[in-house]
Amino acid sequence: MSNHDRALAAAFDMRAAQFEKAPVQTDPTLLARLIQAADFPAGGRILDAGCGPGLVAEALLQAGYRVVGVDLSAEMIVRARQRCAPYGERASFEQKSLFDPTLAGPFDGAISRFVLHHTPDHLAFLRRQADLLRSGGVLTACDHTTDPDDTRRAWHQRIECARDRTHTRNPTPGEMVALFVAAGLTDLRFIEEPLVLDFDEWFDRGTPAEDKATVRQWLLSGPSARGYRPLLQEDGRIRIEGWLGIVRGVKSI
Repeated sequence: MSNHDRALAAAFDMRAAQFEKAPVQTDPTLLARLIQAADFPAGGRILDAGCGPGLVAEALLQAGYRVVGVDLSAEMIVRARQRCAPYGERASFEQKSLFDPTLAGPFDGAISRFVLHHTPDHLAFLRRQADLLRSGGVLTACDHTTDPDDTRRAWHQRIECARDRTHTRNPTPGEMVALFVAAGLTDLRFIEEPLVLDFDEWFDRGTPAEDKATVRQWLLSGPSARGYRPLLQEDGRIRIEGWLGIVRGVKSI
């Protein structure tokens, strides 16, 4: 593994329990909308890239798909196997990189959720999944997005990196679509879903480079961003409103 991958695996090993219970991760409405937006071929074999504790995999299995999940974190793989054990041989999970040469297709679909912003090379991450698809296979990615304005985007990036050492960068909605074009996908679809976070819950499951009080101050004194808007509540808590981008594309050849 690269140094970044080792740091990512260690971070998610440490925070697996919190991640697995996080409201934004477990929201059944968001999961259902993601599966609906992906619109994979019925009964297909789906690659879950960065599968975490198996929340997306479980939703796919419930919808009748077969799932192969990979993740860098050993603890996440343990949790994914436990969660999806009732589905027997329809689900398999391995601790490995998406780029591991032993990971073999073809798959009918591939999906990632909240993984893109942890990857050093967004395009390579998507191209690798596309390479593993059969002709006509479907690729779907879901992640929280940022503002196209440079100043607002830089403020958002500063907050994200201060809260999580493994964060690389958030794409804008337009960049998500452009990445799919560059990866050779066609018949593109893009939709947005509202994202709501509680600052304390979100911060406490991160791997911070700065203390919470400092990040809170930066958050409340910043310009806000389209993908990341803090709202101070009467009880002193901070509600963060943003957008999830979901892109779907088809491998034509």
